[in-house]
Amino acid sequence: MTTTRRRLLTAGVVAVGSTFLSPGRALADGYGSGASGQWETLSKAISTLTQIRPVLDTDGLFMFGDSIAVQDGSSLAKRLHSRTGDVIAVHNWSGRPTAPAVDALAQWAHTYGLPNRILMATGSNDIFTPPVFAAQVDRTMSIAGPGRKVYWVNTQVHRTSQSTDVQLADQRNSAWINLQLADAQRRHPNLVVIRWAEFLAAKPTRLTAYLRDGVHTTAPLGQDARNELIVQAIEAA
Repeated sequence: MTTTRRRLLTAGVVAVGSTFLSPGRALADGYGSGASGQWETLSKAISTLTQIRPVLDTDGLFMFGDSIAVQDGSSLAKRLHSRTGDVIAVHNWSGRPTAPAVDALAQWAHTYGLPNRILMATGSNDIFTPPVFAAQVDRTMSIAGPGRKVYWVNTQVHRTSQSTDVQLADQRNSAWINLQLADAQRRHPNLVVIRWAEFLAAKPTRLTAYLRDGVHTTAPLGQDARNELIVQAIEAA
């Protein structure tokens, strides 16, 4: 097992114990995290054409995310602009899995064209069907093309409102998603993985200090930490 895989598996189980179930076992129990809900009626933040144009004019960033991005996106935009001068246009939707987020990316690419940097903050809602995730990462990279940089925040989910068994499944499935993302990074040199899961796993106290429900960031501590990881990755590339 490579060092990267070992770290990802460790990050995937640290919150709920040391037991790790393989993807094969997960297939037998329906993945264990339950079913995804109807996300289409949930809260969203989508930039208007007036907000998109300056991003294209200045070669800023497009962002596609889920409920964490809905919550943290405004704070991220301010932090990034203060550090790099970049502006962001967002297509963030609570509860949305990665496949429809990539659909939105494809729609914007067709309608507006794309800047040279894309931020994907999606994956948490793929814990319900982890095997579909890898194809969506490859699809994203195909839409972006080899000349654009794609930043992708990896996943840490253990819903504290759920039973211990479901929390364990959430962790297992998060690690599975993150392994697929790490594998994709080896295939796509223009993919930058932002390692949120490993950051949280580095110190056990971070899981409660930085996450209010096992998924969403606390404000301002967790929000600032996650956004800082994103900004640092963009600054470094």
